[in-house]
Amino acid sequence: MDPVQRGREAPLKEGGKRRWTITDVAERAGVSVGTASKALNGRGKLRAETRARVFRVAEDLGFEANALARSLLAGRSFTVGLITTDSFGRFSIPIMMGAEDALGEGQVSVFLCDGRDDPEREQRYMRTLLSRRVDGIIVAARRVDPRPPIGARLPVPVVYAMAQSQDRQDLSVLPDDEGGGHLAIEHLVRQGRLCIGHVSGPERFEAARRRASGAQKALFAAGLAIAGGEVLFGGWSETWGRDATQRLLDREPATNAIFCGSDQIARGVADALRELGRHVPDDVALVGFDNWDVMASACRPPLTTIDPNLNEVGRVAARELLAAIEGNAPGGVRTVACKLVVRESTGGTVQVSPGLSVASLRSTKRSRR
Repeated sequence: MDPVQRGREAPLKEGGKRRWTITDVAERAGVSVGTASKALNGRGKLRAETRARVFRVAEDLGFEANALARSLLAGRSFTVGLITTDSFGRFSIPIMMGAEDALGEGQVSVFLCDGRDDPEREQRYMRTLLSRRVDGIIVAARRVDPRPPIGARLPVPVVYAMAQSQDRQDLSVLPDDEGGGHLAIEHLVRQGRLCIGHVSGPERFEAARRRASGAQKALFAAGLAIAGGEVLFGGWSETWGRDATQRLLDREPATNAIFCGSDQIARGVADALRELGRHVPDDVALVGFDNWDVMASACRPPLTTIDPNLNEVGRVAARELLAAIEGNAPGGVRTVACKLVVRESTGGTVQVSPGLSVASLRSTKRSRR
């Protein structure tokens, strides 16, 4: 029987509307309060029809869950902390947006804290978040190099995003930098480019090494050697891109494609090529890395680049954190596939199908000369 018909009037909200409770929803749906809570919170192993019935009743009643009551009933705060060391937001913002997308599905709120690369500040934020009884913490960074864990034997799970904990029992979610390097070279080879150089950032950065490793493996698979005889490691700057371009062309004047370890480097390379009278992409095709819109779109011509898929890194990290909160906490490193974003800097060349051999590619290039 309807609880209202039995005389159990729901208390009034402001404006005279009824304030329905989780108990009312449970009674109307014919389930226990615990089952109704699990259904509305997306938790537990419930039959699909049971979950659908609870949602339908809640929607019909216009039920609005009280956050405090929901937390007490579930033994959770339905909040997580996101501590970032990326003060500029270039990496942390897309990670945060992806995390919020995933967490929002479970009606979980996010506290964002800017650690500013200051270990003491980071620790203060961690203590503050724990005092607020967050259910878990995501640590985001702008570098994938291994870093000390944020804490030991913490009362809540921690997942690292675009950051890598030195403790292999922690879970770290990273873009697949090596796969991204491989993807860039595959694209250039399919475009018929056979003399490909690689200009990247400082060799001490793990991201630079991984991107170079992927590029070299792809070149080896295509039967090609790297133009200039080696990867040119330097800085993450346009200045380095300009300097490296001159160095690469001095070593290998026939270079007809350059893969850069960042979009910022690629902007410098594009400028240098233009000053040297080399046209992009007709003379030299160019690929960057990061899909940093302010750089890639402003490049002349607009830059083909590898997108590290940071939104997905954030989503995966958030989903893994939710799983860890539920008790499923695998450690190790998970990688997220990068994406190729094609713009004009690799256009205007012979399109080569993946089935053609390197010998066929060389024959095609000779015929064009």
